[in-house]
Amino acid sequence: MLSLRGLDLTFHQGERDIEILKNASGEVYPGETLGLLGPSGAGKSSLLHILGLLDRPNAGEILLEGVNCIPLPDHERTLIRRSKLGFVYQFHHLLPEFSALENVVLPQLILGIPKAEADRQARQLLGELGLSERLEHRPGQLSGGEQQRVAIARGVANSPRVLLADEPTGNLDPETAEAVFQQLLKLVENTGLTAIIATHNLELARRMTRIWQLDHGKLSEVAPVDI
Repeated sequence: MLSLRGLDLTFHQGERDIEILKNASGEVYPGETLGLLGPSGAGKSSLLHILGLLDRPNAGEILLEGVNCIPLPDHERTLIRRSKLGFVYQFHHLLPEFSALENVVLPQLILGIPKAEADRQARQLLGELGLSERLEHRPGQLSGGEQQRVAIARGVANSPRVLLADEPTGNLDPETAEAVFQQLLKLVENTGLTAIIATHNLELARRMTRIWQLDHGKLSEVAPVDI
């Protein structure tokens, strides 16, 4: 589904060069959930931004379904992001002036999906996430867990091939985080998409298909018993 090949990323800070990724390589397979672990500042978000075609590395390749996306022009990368990639962040970033339903409908309209179909898909996703009674509520009228569930629905609304989630439960209390995580995993399983989820929560990571560890720029796979 997704291949990382020799990714290098260096930031320049004054006279210092800070290496974020050093020859990072790996394979992501269809239908799996991949946990991404690493200490704060290790570069997890930077890696997700590269995988999501938001940033470019200094060197290396990102192959999505066999196509190297790194050298593609920006307009082609934008089209791939809209149609094949979904994003969920620690902070929900919902549009405050729109309802929960509208927040999930809008990205579908941008992709060109007819409004009736977009509305049906949004209602179905929000229903699966337990929000059928909250469709017309704006983000400010929803709890933190409800807001994040709307963000998850928005992230998968365009039926992406890969969902990239950056600490999706990191801003929630433990009980709410567990409920949201369970619903996220269920949604991933039901839709058959592939998910890469950055988290600091080791218990959550152990419940995923595989685990990657990012430390000092090096990306490696670790067994659940080793974390």
